[in-house]
Amino acid sequence: MSGNIMEERLQMIENYLMIRLPEEIDHHQAAKISKAADGYIMKEPVKHIVFDFEDTRFMDSSGVGLIVGRYKKIICFGGKVYAVNADERIRRIIGLSGLKNILNVIE
Repeated sequence: MSGNIMEERLQMIENYLMIRLPEEIDHHQAAKISKAADGYIMKEPVKHIVFDFEDTRFMDSSGVGLIVGRYKKIICFGGKVYAVNADERIRRIIGLSGLKNILNVIE
């Protein structure tokens, strides 16, 4: 995934960092997304993070780590982390992994 494609997946909308997650979130993808998201958090007025799972069909523990890591950064600024477009499979992962305690899942 080139830098341009990664940049297309991350977008600031007001003070929300929107992250469109890929079809598969594995270690390689999670590392790239983490680095790009952290860049936004350091340079932009990010208050909240929204993870968009619309395209996502698979997420391993690296994806869970990606979300937890961004949560730990944004909560320092009083922000929140949201999930949108999560299908049943992703919702199950969110529940089983404990992410439901830190993610606000929007219907």
